[in-house]
Amino acid sequence: MLDRLRETPIAINENIREARRTDAAPPVKKAKIQILEIIKRNKMRIGIDMGGTKIEGIALADTGEELIRKRIDTPRHDYDETVNAIAGIVLNLESETKQKGTVGVGIPGAISPQTGLVKNANSTWLIGKHFDLDLESALKREVRLANDANCLAVSEAVDGAGAGAKVVFAIILGTGCGGGIAIDQEVHTGHQAIAGEWGHISLGWMRPEEYPGTDCYCGQRGCLETFISGTGFENEYELQTGINKNGREIVEMLEHGDAAAEKVMQIYENRLARAIATAVNCLDPDVLVLGGGISNISRIYKTVPQLVQQWTFGGEFSTPILPAKHGDSSGVRGAAWLW
Repeated sequence: MLDRLRETPIAINENIREARRTDAAPPVKKAKIQILEIIKRNKMRIGIDMGGTKIEGIALADTGEELIRKRIDTPRHDYDETVNAIAGIVLNLESETKQKGTVGVGIPGAISPQTGLVKNANSTWLIGKHFDLDLESALKREVRLANDANCLAVSEAVDGAGAGAKVVFAIILGTGCGGGIAIDQEVHTGHQAIAGEWGHISLGWMRPEEYPGTDCYCGQRGCLETFISGTGFENEYELQTGINKNGREIVEMLEHGDAAAEKVMQIYENRLARAIATAVNCLDPDVLVLGGGISNISRIYKTVPQLVQQWTFGGEFSTPILPAKHGDSSGVRGAAWLW
């Protein structure tokens, strides 16, 4: 029976369909009971990834196998409906699995240790709210919250690209740029709950044409996010060519040998290497794991490591730089692994 625990939802559905092909009705009911028994033998973990446009929920067996997944649109700019939506996903997952689970939630922000209120959230309607307490009230149980980049770090540290490593630094290179730290497979949040907020330090070793950098939404200027996010990549292409292209289009041109795209890519790789060197000089993690759209450009795993050592203290660098094993699912899986 334990072997059957690792069956995917597809395999489980096949068992039900097989039972339905028999003549008698009881085997159908028996098949469903067996499936529920498989699930009940394990501690179920529920993870929620709360984003600006979608909310995704996942239920994991204790082995890490996915049991079921749900996704809905985020009720943007409506705090109460956001709380209700997350509670609804949790209850729906539990209803379909017939099991109560622990709940972890990843958010694009953090809970301030000083005030207990949400801060630094891109989903601005969460700012200044007791989001964790309101979720606990709605679900009538303890809920663990973490920054979404930290959830990525935990997911990859537990059973992803950083499995077995003591310190994992996870980097998000998407529309924005962030980072998260996992130590011994647990989130390291820091005293201000801003540990790993790598996107909001300055680009190191700036060149004259880069200084002082552009304004960042955080109120500072020259932040890494403005240079090495996907948005920064697109902005550099427009600066170099006068043409507006999205990241996917630039990468397609790069693959076809376009000279302008190649120049922009080399500028980007140099900046990413400097940014990684800054993190290594401060934290010196055992593994660096990349997520977000830029992380899908395979060449950076060859070109960037060769550049980093130019800026590391002592001139050495051998830390693995790896793509996230779980891809876009890492955040929601990491939220589940908060327990």
